[in-house]
Amino acid sequence: MMDKRAFLQTFTASALASTQLGAWAQPAPAPVPAKGAQHQLSGTGSDGKPVMLSDFKGKVCLVSFFTAGCALCVNELRLMREFYTNNRQRDFVLLGVNLDDKSADFMQYIDLLKVSVPAEQRFPIAWRNAPGHQDSFGAITRRPTHYVLNRQHQQVLRREGSFQPTDWDDLWISLN
Repeated sequence: MMDKRAFLQTFTASALASTQLGAWAQPAPAPVPAKGAQHQLSGTGSDGKPVMLSDFKGKVCLVSFFTAGCALCVNELRLMREFYTNNRQRDFVLLGVNLDDKSADFMQYIDLLKVSVPAEQRFPIAWRNAPGHQDSFGAITRRPTHYVLNRQHQQVLRREGSFQPTDWDDLWISLN
């Protein structure tokens, strides 16, 4: 298990590297799923249980794609955990999809969450590179990337990078 100092060093180095690399190379644009597209996802959660978007039918879903070493992702997920905790009783679900290349990195992140995040703030997280994982979200080229899906799981928002104040407002309104 990674200790706090090693995590912070990895976290800081990763954030610095991604900032420096972003100035030099920009990835080719990926096809963007259309607004209104109905999405699907099936995989295995960090607890070993199946995670399927269809299990959350009738709920507004925020699906967040992230990597463990991404500084922006860590901050975004903290804010999203707070929103999830305050709104999960209102037919809202937060679903994380980890994009780390190695299973060990994903599991190390999950182990860290178990000791640092209260149980009531934890939400389902699947590893996108796991065998059998399938989803309809297409290529993710920027971390984090978030999708807001309405109760029919149609995409109403795709946000690459930081969730904006108006995104939070729109998400709140969608729960009413």
